[in-house]
Amino acid sequence: MSNTDPFRPVDETARQLARDLVARVTYGALAVLRPDMPAPSVSRIAIAADEAGTPVTLISTLADHTRALQANPVCAVLLGAPGPTGDPLTHPRLTLHANAVFVARGTDEHDRLRAHYLKLRPKSKLYVDFADFSFVRFQVSDGLLNGGFGKAWRLAPSDIWPGQRTT
Repeated sequence: MSNTDPFRPVDETARQLARDLVARVTYGALAVLRPDMPAPSVSRIAIAADEAGTPVTLISTLADHTRALQANPVCAVLLGAPGPTGDPLTHPRLTLHANAVFVARGTDEHDRLRAHYLKLRPKSKLYVDFADFSFVRFQVSDGLLNGGFGKAWRLAPSDIWPGQRTT
């Protein structure tokens, strides 16, 4: 019987590629389940890594994806951007399957995250304190890394963030 699993064994190259993507991206595609109908929806969101390297975003309650996450926190985030030339499908990308965790205002966690996020995304100072904006931390359950044609890996959170337990 032949091995038909298209995924490669996880190695340090894959781990580092995933960590680099999480650390350097400034935006991603957020997939949510719409609460008003049985259909998915995708939005582009600003993204940053918190001090532990976990992906976070700052989103408004005016956005449909925020209402969707409040109704059902299960989501996926696609990270990665095509390079300036060549086939976009040859560039690495990482899909993170996650639960969205809203960070409550007025907490130490919110204050630390706000300060860190503003260092990384200073233009967000224009709206970070608007009442309708919230920080969301993505609690990742697993990831799918595509390093280009023929290079794919299934990742556990501990592959991306050493020391984290696998869920």
